[in-house]
Amino acid sequence: MLDVRGEICPYPMMKAVEALKKLQPDQDTLEVLTDHAPALTTIPWEAAKMGFEADIDKVGSPEWRITLHRSTAPRDPQAVMARLQEKLTGVEA
Repeated sequence: MLDVRGEICPYPMMKAVEALKKLQPDQDTLEVLTDHAPALTTIPWEAAKMGFEADIDKVGSPEWRITLHRSTAPRDPQAVMARLQEKLTGVEA
């Protein structure tokens, strides 16, 4: 788990990207804990560029867990943004 609570953009996204780059081939998931709402879009977007999908869960007020997992879907930016918008609609950001 990567805990970036208390950090503001661009640091949560930068740290998440670095952690994704360091994942071992047998590791398919990274959980990121944040309290910075803009990270709910920047982290999933940058992760999508690297082939990861994101799930977002509200775990506090304000606090979210972004679960990044390797995607088998093609890297289509419009589809990524549509899925992200759908997920953000279900989360109080």
